[in-house]
Amino acid sequence: MIKIIIERRIMPGLEEEYDAAAREAMRAVINARGFIAGESLRERRHPEHRLLITQWRDLSAWRDWQNSTERERVMQHILPLLTEDEHIRIYEHY
Repeated sequence: MIKIIIERRIMPGLEEEYDAAAREAMRAVINARGFIAGESLRERRHPEHRLLITQWRDLSAWRDWQNSTERERVMQHILPLLTEDEHIRIYEHY
């Protein structure tokens, strides 16, 4: 089992638009092979800072989703709202 941590910075004033796009992305990922769970967090004093934590069966399942046309579709709505590229980190139990 692995966890994927994704950090995003949203353009100020576009938080509501981002939230709608992120909800759509979460609806899409629920059906992905190997997806277990996910949560979305907002930094308390900096609402434009977001953190996604997703849990996957294995790295292969995450890579399949990461490279899928479905993720590409939902990211088309998210990427224009970001001030910089998202930062993705992969963690595993040891």
